[in-house]
Amino acid sequence: MMIRERFIFKSVAMGALVALLLVVGQATAADTAASEVTAAVPTVSGVTAAAPVAEKAPAPVLASTTEQATATYVGEKACASCHELENASFGHTQHAKTFRENPANETEKTVCEACHGPGSLHAKKTKDHNLIVGFSKGWGSSIEKMNGQCLNCHKGGQRIFWQGSIHQTNKLACSDCHNPMAKFSSAGLLKKPSITETCQTCHQQQRAEFKKKSHMPVPEGKMSCEDCHNPHGTSNKRLLKADNVNDLCYTCHAEKRGPYLWEHAPVRENCLNCHTPHGTNNDKLLVQTRPFLCSGCHSTTGSMGHLVWGNNTLGTVVNGDPTSLGQTNTLGTQANSGATVLASKRMTGRSCQNCHSMIHGSNAPGGARFQR
Repeated sequence: MMIRERFIFKSVAMGALVALLLVVGQATAADTAASEVTAAVPTVSGVTAAAPVAEKAPAPVLASTTEQATATYVGEKACASCHELENASFGHTQHAKTFRENPANETEKTVCEACHGPGSLHAKKTKDHNLIVGFSKGWGSSIEKMNGQCLNCHKGGQRIFWQGSIHQTNKLACSDCHNPMAKFSSAGLLKKPSITETCQTCHQQQRAEFKKKSHMPVPEGKMSCEDCHNPHGTSNKRLLKADNVNDLCYTCHAEKRGPYLWEHAPVRENCLNCHTPHGTNNDKLLVQTRPFLCSGCHSTTGSMGHLVWGNNTLGTVVNGDPTSLGQTNTLGTQANSGATVLASKRMTGRSCQNCHSMIHGSNAPGGARFQR
């Protein structure tokens, strides 16, 4: 009996000791976690912060939203006292005239600060880029912040599809194309004298295409990139200002719209099946010279391709005589046995269209082959 009581006493004592150790361990872990959390929390006014953790360097302190909210408007004169050059250039712009002569609200009356935000803190700490919105890449303001300032006034209208557009998703800022501080263009406050020059600062491929022999009259100034594209976004691909390529082309080439009694399938499908939109060295903005363009769909042999069309486009040598190159077989018929058929006049110049002139479509009852 005595041995059993001693065993029970020892068991109880051991259990109490284990429980005590567990409680002490949990308290120590809780104290450690609390210390780490306290070290991670930034200093709040009126509360003493814990000492920083020795192993980690403190993160750089950025201007907080609360600090920016305390900034006040100082007025245009205070800005101009330092930014004399900018003020002189800005005075010629539409923004300056609107803000100074006909402001829509109290914010616009502040002129400079209507876009850059309140400048009282910036005036005290001019080198702190976080205290005011800058519109240059070197200043460091986020693209979202810069564009947000512009869209406070310039939202809707042509910019209704800006969110999600190819330019917006590629992190393009309004100030990449526009310069609101100087009048470099006749309209739009662009960074270059014209829309085309502004677009071509990025779109070098299209700039090269406009230098080719056959091109849209963009370099001549008869049209601009914006005649076909909306740089601020659209609901379709390639920022087109129409629902599809054909509808866009028809705004100028109305005679190609139809409907036709005899439709040409690739024309109805997409103008870009045969034409390139910006420029090429082929005639009529064609993607390839004729008749090779036509042969992309129409076989050069058989009843549709015409035997003379397929074999004699470029001219050949007859019976090994080089002097025969370029001579003409008007009928395009097969020559004597062993001879080669000569080139046909009908296969030069406009090629297939010498006969099939109504290639975009025909309304003539007998125009099934687009010959009238």
